[in-house]
Amino acid sequence: MATLTQTPWHIVSRVSAGLLGSYVFTWGFVALLATALLSAGLKFHEATDLAYMLAFLVFLGALCFAFIAARLARVWLVLVGGGTVMTLIGWWLSRSLA
Repeated sequence: MATLTQTPWHIVSRVSAGLLGSYVFTWGFVALLATALLSAGLKFHEATDLAYMLAFLVFLGALCFAFIAARLARVWLVLVGGGTVMTLIGWWLSRSLA
């Protein structure tokens, strides 16, 4: 079995991906879910409260994913890329509701 050596840069990047990437991913999840629930007919505060309650679990899952995934590039792509895409879809959906 090969030994795994990690440079300080790799560790800093993994921790940054875990914290910042999970935040971006969770933000996108909240934006998309709250907007989708609003468009489904829920009241504003009910939609945002539900999205915020689920956001804790999403953040925890994304943070665990950041440290479990084998490839660091995949972590950045999934968390930051997925969060950005969800945020943009939520923004577009909120503009189409108005």
